[in-house]
Amino acid sequence: MMMDDFLPEERRGVYKAIYSRRDVRAHFTSREIDDDTLLRILDAAHHAPSVGFSQPWNFIIIRDREVKARVKELFMKELERSSSMLEGERRRKYLSLKLEGIMEAPVNICVTYDPNRFGPFVIGRSSIPETGLYSVCCAIQNLWLAARAEGIGVGWVSIVDNDMLRQVLRIPEGIVPVAYLCMGYVTRFEDIPDLEREGWLSRLPLADVLYYEYWGNRYHGSVTDDAGR
Repeated sequence: MMMDDFLPEERRGVYKAIYSRRDVRAHFTSREIDDDTLLRILDAAHHAPSVGFSQPWNFIIIRDREVKARVKELFMKELERSSSMLEGERRRKYLSLKLEGIMEAPVNICVTYDPNRFGPFVIGRSSIPETGLYSVCCAIQNLWLAARAEGIGVGWVSIVDNDMLRQVLRIPEGIVPVAYLCMGYVTRFEDIPDLEREGWLSRLPLADVLYYEYWGNRYHGSVTDDAGR
């Protein structure tokens, strides 16, 4: 066995974090996240892969209730605007869903993207500029999984106007807000995602999203969705 191989229980822990991660909007407790734990989670995010090793992220930590309240106002306005895209029962269902925990979560974090870090040329970004944003998403996923391993729930609030969010958080021009996250200890993690449990959408079988060698060439054998667990 190589010295850097994962032990079986360590490998199981990685898969457990992945499969039990949830987008948490409810069940937050008032228990504070201590600085050591929060910085440990953010350090895990900071160790995400990034195109050209550009590390283009920043993390704005928000605990102040007044700031949270201003972000909550942005959410409510955008929720109403987005709900106008739906009609009838679908709109009522949408408005009934719990889609954020801004005020309930002890910590909110805004993750941003700086496309100019280390200058205009970044190895690997010249052909696909979006890889900078993709790198920030890798950091967010690292944060999410590390938080889950710590017993901390994370919810991504995407129903906000980024231009208004930039004003509230005093984010300078050229810096892109990518994710507004709610974080906190929770009373429980749900067995299945909220939107699946509410009947909004269901998880696709793995076989439905797999092609082999080229687009459209499906595998006709059996595919197990939980092979890693």
